[in-house]
Amino acid sequence: MSDAPADLTERIAVSAAWVPLVRAELHRVLVGQEDLIDRLFVALLTNGHILLEGVPGLAKTLMIRALAGTMEASFKRFQFTPDLLPADLLGTLIYNPGDGEFRPKLGPIFANLILADEINRSPAKVQSALLEAMQERQVTIGDTTYKLPDPFMVMATQNPIDQEGTYQLPEAQLDRFLLKVRVDYPTRDEERRILDLMGTSSANTSTNAIIHAEHVIASRALVNEVLISDPVKDYIVDIVHASRHAEEVLPELKNLVRCGASPRGTIALAQATRALAFLHGRAYVTPQDVKDLAYDVLRHRILVTYEAEAEGVTSVQIIERLLGKIVVP
Repeated sequence: MSDAPADLTERIAVSAAWVPLVRAELHRVLVGQEDLIDRLFVALLTNGHILLEGVPGLAKTLMIRALAGTMEASFKRFQFTPDLLPADLLGTLIYNPGDGEFRPKLGPIFANLILADEINRSPAKVQSALLEAMQERQVTIGDTTYKLPDPFMVMATQNPIDQEGTYQLPEAQLDRFLLKVRVDYPTRDEERRILDLMGTSSANTSTNAIIHAEHVIASRALVNEVLISDPVKDYIVDIVHASRHAEEVLPELKNLVRCGASPRGTIALAQATRALAFLHGRAYVTPQDVKDLAYDVLRHRILVTYEAEAEGVTSVQIIERLLGKIVVP
């Protein structure tokens, strides 16, 4: 930790000056959800995507729209439905009868921040088209490939309760989400404050643009400089490796894990912890940063077996057991 450049902490403090401003603006329309706000910042700072899962009415869409409103960046919202077509997102070629040529008409996905509402309601063709955009930051229309703007971030929501008319997201696409965050019910006190804030039909849910996308891009460069010591790197690798060999770490997990996290999970956990350290004003990552983000980085990357589902064992419980077993540096 002491190996971090002496001036890095000061540079982080200067570069992260926008974080409390955006947080304060978000709290004009949101109550609580501090951890979720941090996760949104982490995704922004790592050029990643985030998947929010929770029952309807927990302000998932409102939070994402509010974040987009605080930035001078383009924003588009898609309501995913079973009849959605790839061209509705990406664009298509339009025939011009005047000269007999086809010309591209770029779709609304060419924006900085994309809200994919109820993403699991779209069919496989749409998921496949979105996969290229999320991973490659580009879209292919006809024979031409078009780069997406920077930053480009997909913020998706899905409902875990109503599964009628939904499609399970492919594992390959789930793996492209840096984080999968469960949104829980507010506490009683928070819900009372929500009622005071939003209890009228004229409640204001819009936020003011107070930063530019360039502020986020500049902060990313410093996030990449945040130090991860060798013991913490080993700790990250140990956690991900254990997810693939869970029964070797804990014999009681035998036949419960169908597939562990890939090396992309290792990279994602390291990137996310750097961003979290940046948000806390630190120039180095701590083991607690790794613990705090392990659930959100790995919950969708660890697949459980049918035996685990029958016993009611979830990937979160497996992560909890592994973290309790692996030695913390």
